[in-house]
Amino acid sequence: MPLEDKHDLIRRAAERFVVLSEVGRKDPHEYLTPDQWTAEVADDLAAGARWVIIEGRESGTVGLYRDDGSVREDIVAAALRGGSVDTVLFEAPRKDQQAWFIREYGSEVNLANVALDEALALETLRRGLRADTCDVSARMVTT
Repeated sequence: MPLEDKHDLIRRAAERFVVLSEVGRKDPHEYLTPDQWTAEVADDLAAGARWVIIEGRESGTVGLYRDDGSVREDIVAAALRGGSVDTVLFEAPRKDQQAWFIREYGSEVNLANVALDEALALETLRRGLRADTCDVSARMVTT
């Protein structure tokens, strides 16, 4: 869908609904430049989206992730230039990805595409009750 059409639909829907949009591609061979990520996130929010979901897919190997599942920090930074930690949701289906976002942006970072049966494990990560993020809880206590 052309971005102009997407933003028109967001504007129209935002008149009556809370709108979540999504930025990124599911096809691992379609790449957006960091500037394109920044612009699309910013434009979706300007059109009226309340939150923007950053594509990572159920596999955690496209969009903001490399083929091996590691985080593309340049894409995370680009998305946050277009929005903020409060307006961006990062798809993070894998525990290592969830832990990375919690360590980088704190326990309240918005994560999406988490399997229902992984919700309790994610909450233990957020509270620093697992080795992956135990330093996060120590920082929460001192702040």
